Amino acid sequence: MEKNLRQQKTAIIKIALFGPESTGKTTLAKQLAAYYVTEWVPEFARDYLQEKWEENQHICVAEDMMPIAYGQVALENKKLDSAKKYLFSDTNLMVTKVFSEMYYGFCDPLLNEAALEHHYDLFFLTDIDVPWEKDDIRDTSDGRETVFSVFKQSLIDAKKPFITLSGNKESRLAKATAIIDNLSIAKQHGISSADFVQIYNHGIPFDKIVSQLEIFKNGIAKASLISPATINNGILSLSEAEFEEKSRFFDLQKEKLKLKKFVPASGAASRMFKFLTAFLKDFDIQKETINAYINRKKDSNLSIFIVALDKFPFFESIDKKLREIYPDFETLDRDYKNYYFIKTLLSPDYYDFANKPKAVLPFHQYKTHIANPIEEHLNECVHYATANQVSNLHFTVSEAHQNLFENEVDVLKEKVEKLSGTEINISYSYQNKSTDSICVDEKNIPVRDKNNNLVFRPGGHGALIENLKELDSDIIFIKNIDNVIQNHIDKIALYKKALAGVLLEVQQQVFSYLNAIEKQEIKEKNIEEIVAFLMHKLNIELNSDFNKFTVENKINKIKELLDRPVRVCGMVKNEGEPGGGPFWVRNAKGSVSLQIVETSQVDLSNKKQQDILAEATHFNPVDLVCGIKNYKNEKFDLLQFVDQKAGFIVEKTVDGEIVKSYELPGLWNGAMANWLTIFVAVPLITFNPVKTVNDLLKAAHQPQ
Repeated sequence: MEKNLRQQKTAIIKIALFGPESTGKTTLAKQLAAYYVTEWVPEFARDYLQEKWEENQHICVAEDMMPIAYGQVALENKKLDSAKKYLFSDTNLMVTKVFSEMYYGFCDPLLNEAALEHHYDLFFLTDIDVPWEKDDIRDTSDGRETVFSVFKQSLIDAKKPFITLSGNKESRLAKATAIIDNLSIAKQHGISSADFVQIYNHGIPFDKIVSQLEIFKNGIAKASLISPATINNGILSLSEAEFEEKSRFFDLQKEKLKLKKFVPASGAASRMFKFLTAFLKDFDIQKETINAYINRKKDSNLSIFIVALDKFPFFESIDKKLREIYPDFETLDRDYKNYYFIKTLLSPDYYDFANKPKAVLPFHQYKTHIANPIEEHLNECVHYATANQVSNLHFTVSEAHQNLFENEVDVLKEKVEKLSGTEINISYSYQNKSTDSICVDEKNIPVRDKNNNLVFRPGGHGALIENLKELDSDIIFIKNIDNVIQNHIDKIALYKKALAGVLLEVQQQVFSYLNAIEKQEIKEKNIEEIVAFLMHKLNIELNSDFNKFTVENKINKIKELLDRPVRVCGMVKNEGEPGGGPFWVRNAKGSVSLQIVETSQVDLSNKKQQDILAEATHFNPVDLVCGIKNYKNEKFDLLQFVDQKAGFIVEKTVDGEIVKSYELPGLWNGAMANWLTIFVAVPLITFNPVKTVNDLLKAAHQPQ
């Protein structure tokens, strides 16, 4: 036998099966070779040691390690000559190296060097969740967990790309083939094995990564605006009496419904304090005054913040803390007082507001206490999302912040329940990491961090359509975490319940038509009535070819149009706030529908599109009521109603560098693009977001 530990060079994708004895390596290697109609490399040591045993019952000794290594490499190189696209190795020199170190306390330097240098496109680490099978040359099943951990650590230490395979032989094969197929695609896109494993471990389906890279390369088609939705042209206008009527209708229906309030509340409040963070980073109190900084930066936000300092709900608490930290605080110059105030507000050692979620920050000063958004949402929830004295509230949170939420809820829930006489059930969910996006630079090359790992970012609030999909409720109220009000909660509840009343009226009519279609009760004479409902109540324009359809095809088309989740969206007058608005939009197939469109979705280089955008009379305050069940009381698969082409390419900062990231179609934009949609004009009082800390100075957030 030629004593050579060099691997033969090849373009074949090589997969190494790696793990302790009796973990299914041989079985899987054979399965994979059969599946891909190629070669597999048997374990040389098995025949070598079996022969020793049969000759004189000799077992493996340290001197056998190098002959086994030479034999294994020779066998692999031989099999490589007849392999097609893939080669599956039942074992490899890394296995020999680990056994040598475990049993004999050392590894021949030649073996060690070759094991570390040998290249495989992927290692499958076989788990110990399969039964131990004894034979003549296997050691013992004792300590399998310890042995497995040694094998796993050896791959980590050697920086080998590996994925653990568990389960029975059928599930392992299915999992392995899916991984290998994606690995092959990754290689075609120039993605390394290490990057592939990182993507896999992050949980992002590989086809989504490929899709994202294509989007970065080719861009995203802009929305095609036809006209803004306006009062009586896509936006329903209700009188105060009609709001009250719709609200009462909802109250009459709600006891037989499952209600829930859904509050997107993920992420930290960093944007809320962005101008203060920038100030601390760029300001040197030894070299300039705060006024000089304001003039230099033209920072009106900082000026407003300082002038109105005592009007913020957190002022007294921080002022008290400053006097503890600095005993001579009262004698300090005004600039130093303001500087230390801001520093303490944001310092991780004290309040750390920019790194906490908005939900737990002090928003409103009452006579008896200070309320945060969690308390305000609890109060709102019992006012309009309650049936049979039970109210349900769901927060989407980041995993790192859930304890902060739970701690606040522990303090506040009982208080609100006692005052309202209502039981409140609170649940949480996280934004699924599988919806994250890979980040790329200006040349569309994936960005890496200081550890040379790929960088991912959350896919935006559009990812929450998956969280919404999991809820089991008939009516779901959606409202952002920062859109709360200090006063007029009864007014807020009235308009929210009225939107739910509009939804129920429409939904009941939709369900009656769909039930009639299922019972084959719809005749040609009924079609005109349903078409009028589609056009006038649901703002659905039918294709001109519709009248040429047979009666059967007309009914099928009507069923297709009606059998969708429903959303009723409150719209406020446009007063220049940044964000999306209601428009009539034409999609790639020529269909026209009502959509909420963000400015970033519009081609601003197109004068006509720019003019339509400027003509918008209303703004989207994220004030939604949703019906996510069908006429059979079954939950819709909400992912089937997403316009996958309505995502965004956004610019973000990573380690001080500008990167591009892909955001999914927004929760109330593209993620609900194919829902039945009704826009209703609601008063401005319903829209009081806190985008920056200075928004807390507005009347809606100040005590009266």
